Amino acid sequence: MREDAPRTVTAICRSLQEQIEHGLQPKGGKLPAERKLSELFATTRITLREALGQLEAQGLIYREERRGWFVSPPRLAYNPLVRSHFHAMVSEQGRLPATEVLSARLLPASVEVCALLELPAFSSVYQIRRARRIDDRLVLYVEHYLNPAYFPGILEFDLTLSLTDLYASEYGIHYGRVRFDILPTALQSEAASNLKLAIGSPALRITRINRDQHGRIIDCDLEFWRHDAIHVSVEVPE
Repeated sequence: MREDAPRTVTAICRSLQEQIEHGLQPKGGKLPAERKLSELFATTRITLREALGQLEAQGLIYREERRGWFVSPPRLAYNPLVRSHFHAMVSEQGRLPATEVLSARLLPASVEVCALLELPAFSSVYQIRRARRIDDRLVLYVEHYLNPAYFPGILEFDLTLSLTDLYASEYGIHYGRVRFDILPTALQSEAASNLKLAIGSPALRITRINRDQHGRIIDCDLEFWRHDAIHVSVEVPE
């Protein structure tokens, strides 16, 4: 009886939320299979999935293809004002970071990247695509675009490591002023595929334009975070 579905959805959401909040369903833990949950709540799979979808939109649970539903782990605190990098930021919060290089090459810059790096049309840039994990969970797909004039030979290095540290150790380049643009977005095919999410899934897009200690624009990052992976927390000093 579909007229009872909204009430059932609300009841399922409340029950699962209470179990998560009281630790009966631990962070990162797997929920029972959909069939078992639908039997438990005496409802249809359609109604159950509507409830699970609402909890997913709130960032309380997430789904992995062919694996089922899981309780979302704690969000990572992301402070744009703190000079850090992914591995340091994750490690400092007691979590385990990992980076996979998807590709690294020299290619013609798009119109968007030329504008971000203030390069003339038909310029070439280094593109480094990486997928990043926290506690073995995919949370971030990022495209780095580097002005090759400042980083000759960089593709020969281990690009799973921090680019921040590599810039400093191999090129004597340190970050200076940084500009952030943060927008909610829906994932397109490239980012969705690499995060193993459906196209159109909610995400947070963070665009970083980085200058060095001399004020030169040296690179930019296009970051696509799972919407339930981070919270942006900024404290502005007096």
